[in-house]
Amino acid sequence: MTLRNSIVWGGAVVGLAIILAASYALLNKGPQKTQTSYAVTDQSRPRAQLNKTSADLGKMKVSEDKSYDFTMKNIGKKPLQLFNISSSCGCTFGQVIYNGVTSEKFGMHTKSAYQIEIPPQKEAVIRVTYSPSIMPVYGPVEREVYIKTNDPENPTLTFIVKAVVQ
Repeated sequence: MTLRNSIVWGGAVVGLAIILAASYALLNKGPQKTQTSYAVTDQSRPRAQLNKTSADLGKMKVSEDKSYDFTMKNIGKKPLQLFNISSSCGCTFGQVIYNGVTSEKFGMHTKSAYQIEIPPQKEAVIRVTYSPSIMPVYGPVEREVYIKTNDPENPTLTFIVKAVVQ
């Protein structure tokens, strides 16, 4: 093998290694968070209690954005983990508000490693925002936001907003 070929092959190997390392770093941002599992029969477990799961936003114009804040309390004895927030439509977003800190908006196409723990006897707010201008429709609509939890009785929380778009 000539010196030139050795340099070309060496450069190719180094370049491939850089590409693989960069890809790994982009796909694995930060430490992976794990969810703690509990059995329904476990007395020391998280328990999500919701004030309501559905809200009517009323009449709205297609150019408006409207939000509703749902209250959720962990009435269990262990931290309640919230993760994998998504929605039924690209026009609907969910956010978690806890201790005065508001998460980013999560929607249908959002992929995130976001996870938050709500300690026992503490509350969080789940904000659902509907933005009909993103995917314009008229008339009655119903959109949903989904949040995964480690509460074995409520592994997926569903929050529904209804509106009449004019």
